[in-house]
Amino acid sequence: MHIPDGYLGPTTCGFFYVVMVPIWALASKIVKKTLKAKQVPLLAIGAAFSFVIMMFNVPIPGGTTGHAVGGVLVAILLGPWAACIAITVALVIQALLFGDGGVTAIGANCFNMAFVLPFAGYYIYKVISHNSPVDSNRRVIAAGVAGYIALNIAAALTGFEFGIQSFLHKTAAGQALYCPYGLNVALPAMIGEHALVFGWVEAIVTALVIKYIQKQDPGLITEGRA
Repeated sequence: MHIPDGYLGPTTCGFFYVVMVPIWALASKIVKKTLKAKQVPLLAIGAAFSFVIMMFNVPIPGGTTGHAVGGVLVAILLGPWAACIAITVALVIQALLFGDGGVTAIGANCFNMAFVLPFAGYYIYKVISHNSPVDSNRRVIAAGVAGYIALNIAAALTGFEFGIQSFLHKTAAGQALYCPYGLNVALPAMIGEHALVFGWVEAIVTALVIKYIQKQDPGLITEGRA
């Protein structure tokens, strides 16, 4: 799901940086006010978890990769704003040190995986698990469903961003300047792989960790906040 350099035009890259800068600023402000002292180490652990799980990349036709993110789990435990910070840190490190995702595409990658994914997953989880006991299986199911749906939403956005480049940026002869694959290739490639494989990985990991935390430290689940 990491978008590499050269696949998005400068207008698209600039647009997502403009969108993400105020989101990062707001996330930092909210996390500074709401995150408890004992949760700060969990924020670092969440970033490390997301970093590790995203390193298991599988190439997908269309110029990118498929993988789980772990963002919904972090959002459930620490809130979506904290998850935004944690996943952003992981994505920036991957782009700068490992070449996983382009530097020019950090804004777009963070929008998809550090903003849309954790927020979508968090509120899906909240709706499904509404008023259920902390130790109920309903919360486990809610976590798995939220992880699956949120990851596929992020994958669909990535495919859409790829697919529109051939319309936005092309030569006078009609040749694509950046991502050469249209929506008919990019969307099925991204949605298909994540719906069939990586969404289930995200769902299973998220559900199993929530189940484990229910038994070991249920207070972590109740402390997650928007």
